[in-house]
Amino acid sequence: MDGTLVDTEPYWMTAERELVHEWGGTWTHEDGLQLVGQGLWSSALVFQSRGVKLTPQEIIDWLTDRVTVQIEEHVPWRPGARELLAEVREAGIPTALVTMSIRRMADQIAGFLDEELGRPAFDVVVAGDEVERPKPYPDAYLRAAELLGVEIADCVAIEDSEPGVAAAVASGATTFAVPFHVPLPESPAYTRLPNGLDGIRLDDLAASGALR
Repeated sequence: MDGTLVDTEPYWMTAERELVHEWGGTWTHEDGLQLVGQGLWSSALVFQSRGVKLTPQEIIDWLTDRVTVQIEEHVPWRPGARELLAEVREAGIPTALVTMSIRRMADQIAGFLDEELGRPAFDVVVAGDEVERPKPYPDAYLRAAELLGVEIADCVAIEDSEPGVAAAVASGATTFAVPFHVPLPESPAYTRLPNGLDGIRLDDLAASGALR
């Protein structure tokens, strides 16, 4: 979701900086990049180490509240993502949103997408507060395939971060990497799309052999 469908990373970084500053600390852009794709609960421990005297759940709620307010003001769609998703839905292919953001934020983005597409964008949503182990563990992807009633080997995953790509590859899904805020190296374990999803269509995914 974050970094593939929507460019919310700047929103997260703004919220992170405000939170740490509120507790008298300093938070840089480079600090924010270190958390891209990480689970919120592990990230919360980082903020505690920077002097934020809140519980992990309070930190997650504070950050999520701040990000959702920014999303309500403007949804920063990533180029090509909605077009590809619309084509996938038109073809009748089951879809799942797998994110480490918590459920209420995932539902917020999915709701905007439903309005954009004029139909449900996803059959299944698996959020960060619904799995025991976050990315880079494969749990969220395996859970999504289970809920869809499909084999994970028949799935395509699109990810933009190292933890996300690692989770998708570990799950057994055919993985496409779309580097954005953080670089992702070439690897035989996944297909790298250096220019993101802009101009990528269903036929491009099918050419990977994953869709059959």
